[in-house]
Amino acid sequence: MITMDKAQIYQETAEQISAVIAGEPSRTARYASVSCLLSLAFEDFFWTGFYLVDTVKKNELVVGPYQGTLGCLRIPFSRGVCGAAATQKQTQIVDDVHAFTGHIACDSATNSEIVVPVFDESGELQAVLDIDSTKFSTFDETDKTYLEAICKDLLSGANQV
Repeated sequence: MITMDKAQIYQETAEQISAVIAGEPSRTARYASVSCLLSLAFEDFFWTGFYLVDTVKKNELVVGPYQGTLGCLRIPFSRGVCGAAATQKQTQIVDDVHAFTGHIACDSATNSEIVVPVFDESGELQAVLDIDSTKFSTFDETDKTYLEAICKDLLSGANQV
């Protein structure tokens, strides 16, 4: 059995994601594919999915495609790790979500989290990629680097659907 390190798994998964979403105009299909492939690639990813900037309430995120247990339906920009990523427009890595001020416990089994903002081609925030783990300190700079790269080109050529 061949064992790959985290970077190798990300490299392989990023290539799969690129192949699957190439030419796909639907944002929903792109988000769903990324959620699925990342969730399958990493056994420590307990919840993997997207919260989309609401088209009516611009200061709220609404749950989008995901893999995992029931997620929060809505998250205000003023709350939680997802809200912090949306407000600050930068990736958040939290080793212990219980110590994070304003953390929202969508699922009490979550102990660590990474949230990466997703921008469209014009630089406008469209969503955040949220990944939770039941383990503490699951995420690091390797996760940040690869997930930011995946999210950077995620909406390139996608429609508003």
